[in-house]
Amino acid sequence: MSTSPNRIEAFDAVDLIHTKRDRGALRTEQINWLIDAYTRGYVGDEQMAAMTMAIFLNGMDRREIKDLTMAMINSGERMSFAGLGKPTTDKHSTGGVGDKITLPLMPLVAVFGAAVPQLSGRGLGHTGGTLDKLESIPGWRANLTNDEMFRQLRDTGGVICAAGRGLAPADGKLYALRDITGTVEAIPLIASSIMSKKIAEGTSALVLDVKFGSGAFLKDIDRSRELARTMVALGEDAGVATSALLTNMNVPLGFAIGNANEVRESVEVLAGGGPADVVELTIALATEMLDLAGITGVDVAAALTDGRAMDKWREVIRAQGGDPDAALPVARETHVVTADRDGVLVEQQALPFGIGAWRLGAGRARKQDPVQHAAGIDLHAKPGDTVHAGQPLFTLSADEPERFARALEAVAGAYRIGDPGEPVLDGGPLIAERIGR
Repeated sequence: MSTSPNRIEAFDAVDLIHTKRDRGALRTEQINWLIDAYTRGYVGDEQMAAMTMAIFLNGMDRREIKDLTMAMINSGERMSFAGLGKPTTDKHSTGGVGDKITLPLMPLVAVFGAAVPQLSGRGLGHTGGTLDKLESIPGWRANLTNDEMFRQLRDTGGVICAAGRGLAPADGKLYALRDITGTVEAIPLIASSIMSKKIAEGTSALVLDVKFGSGAFLKDIDRSRELARTMVALGEDAGVATSALLTNMNVPLGFAIGNANEVRESVEVLAGGGPADVVELTIALATEMLDLAGITGVDVAAALTDGRAMDKWREVIRAQGGDPDAALPVARETHVVTADRDGVLVEQQALPFGIGAWRLGAGRARKQDPVQHAAGIDLHAKPGDTVHAGQPLFTLSADEPERFARALEAVAGAYRIGDPGEPVLDGGPLIAERIGR
């Protein structure tokens, strides 16, 4: 969008850059102008790149972050689910390796009468995207109109779909710029990016799964805690009941890393099985989402074992054109890595395995790149497990065997077999802390 040459601008971008560069605070009206001017193209990418770096280096106070978030919300439309006649509750994860929690979580929460408007994204780099995973299912479609989304929430109680372009468009433009300017990790920018979309989405309750550790964007737990507290404050200031769980991403979540294989693992959870860590986090997040929505005293775990969550999953997948009974893609080639000795698996770093799956084709280097839905890594052991020489540790899957070499380079040194009694390097409990009301 271009700006009229006759328009007189309220501020000058260079002055605002100087203010933030010199550790000053931007006023509310300056932030409002900056985001509006950037969205309509008056402020150029090079100027906003300088501003994001100044924010990355010098931070923002709580009022500035709130103003930035509201300015991005006001750059587009706001949705409302007031007419549904049921409470709405949502979850956002900051991303990790093997993080497929949204897939079993959404139907599990919807079983209990809440509406779950799960607006999700695609993967970039080592972190997987929920939409990429679900597109492994034949026929399933990610793009719904607002009317279709509302109708599906009313009829089934749950939806996982792409956010419309009208929702916080300033954030979409700013996120793409941050990705190429080394400012992704700036806490004010992460917090305002996530919360502008979630608040504009119109949910009445929100639970944040904020990761820390090897496979997280913010590896240090103190930085993750700061991000969680910032986002919870933004949600509460906007009238959205908000809480956060700090969760461990030092080790991949579950056994599957990829797209189709993560769908398979999610279905196992919905069938009452699946990896213990995926089940634990799914139940914890579901309980938190329901509590914030005012639905208490329910047996969340029972809905996984008695088939109700699976029935809801099948209903929601069909509503978006997918066939829950269809065969999922299988890679043409596999490569198995085995243990070279007897012992205990004492280390399994999340980030290298995420990079390995990405190099196999499960992820993308650029937003426009396709993903290979069958590519990925299946783990056969987790830290603390006893293993024997020759036992499979993990399997690489890809359509082109030439991808295996670079994936193996990524995971070299990322796992280690030690002696019985040696400390297991898993970073501690899965759920480290709760932040919120």
